[in-house]
Amino acid sequence: MWNELKKIVVVVIGAVFLAASLNFFLIPADVFASGFTGVAQILATLLPLSTGILLLLLNIPVAIIGWLKLGKAFTVYSFLSVALTTLFLEVFPVQAFSPDILLNAVFGGVVAAIGAGITLKVGASSGGLDIIALLLSRVSDRPVGIYFFLLNGLIVVASGFLFDAEKALYTLVTLYVTSRIIDAIHTRHVKLTAMIVTKKPTELRKAIHERITRGITRMPAKGGYLEDDKEVLMIVLTRYELYDLRHVVQEVDPEAFTNIVHTEGVYGLFRKT
Repeated sequence: MWNELKKIVVVVIGAVFLAASLNFFLIPADVFASGFTGVAQILATLLPLSTGILLLLLNIPVAIIGWLKLGKAFTVYSFLSVALTTLFLEVFPVQAFSPDILLNAVFGGVVAAIGAGITLKVGASSGGLDIIALLLSRVSDRPVGIYFFLLNGLIVVASGFLFDAEKALYTLVTLYVTSRIIDAIHTRHVKLTAMIVTKKPTELRKAIHERITRGITRMPAKGGYLEDDKEVLMIVLTRYELYDLRHVVQEVDPEAFTNIVHTEGVYGLFRKT
């Protein structure tokens, strides 16, 4: 219950950041955000609907895909993020902090990326192209930010056609900043090796396999001071899965010693999806 509450709090904070990036930086400067948020901005200039309402409508079909491919919990939290972003977009006034379009483009991208990144980090997303990019990242094992950048190229082209080349270039700046910061925060593609020293290897192995689909190597060990029998569980995983592993270990064996090290490369069978 406590973990779920923390997830909800992070999703709310992420939605606040996303809405603030739009109403305080990007919309006043006519610069477009990444993902379906940018698509909603473009459509809002053509249709008699607000950016928030259009964002919610665009995310309904994607939520169905996420429900089928990424799991129910992930989709529920992602759609909650979209709904909250829509709410905050309607509540926050559209007010520019600076008349400088470059500052708006850069800081709008930074604030949006923080919102999307922390949401991804707790096992949800800000919806839309976030879900599509995450699906592609799982299949190819490439950074999530690359797919954000490629998929959002369509938004740059659309902004150039609908407005002018200068707005398209500033939109490109925003998208680049957003993709780089999301990778810095999320970094799902980074591999880690966890070595867990525990007196409850069987219970811990079972609990980990219920939450994470990764192989585990069990190695006998002996305490250097008390000379008591233990086991070392070694598991290679992505940083995206580290959140779940940490909570599983804490629940099953709070006294376990866990060492997390960066993994330069993985050879052999390693699940990418």
